Amino acid sequence: MAASIFHAETDEQIAATFDVLQQLRPQLERDRYVPTIRALMGSDGLRVLALEDDGVVRAVATYRVMNMLYCGRLIYIDDLVADERVRSRGYGAQLIARIKDEAGALGCSEVQLISRVTREQAHRFYFREGFGIECFHFRTQLS
Repeated sequence: MAASIFHAETDEQIAATFDVLQQLRPQLERDRYVPTIRALMGSDGLRVLALEDDGVVRAVATYRVMNMLYCGRLIYIDDLVADERVRSRGYGAQLIARIKDEAGALGCSEVQLISRVTREQAHRFYFREGFGIECFHFRTQLS
């Protein structure tokens, strides 16, 4: 059976993405996951894209459509992760391709994301997928 990609919209579909997304975001708590995702969907327009193979979610992306003064309409990827047990099978590339297709259909000028400086394997993946480093991302913690 071929892998399928779908938007996780029902509570059941969202819950099915937890185990994979928690590999990237270990602070997530199972009992708060669906309500948290639902809140972000409602307030920020978060979308959850899942890739399922053999009836199991193997990769997940969360993203949103935004408008920025400097570049116009874009898709911003918050999270992209493939299950660590099945990496290097092309699942992440399939999600990126789908997001790029959606960006084009929505009239977006680009797709953006940030990746921690320590995630060298992810950086190699993003370079292969046509992304480039364009700027520094600064932040400060507020107490």
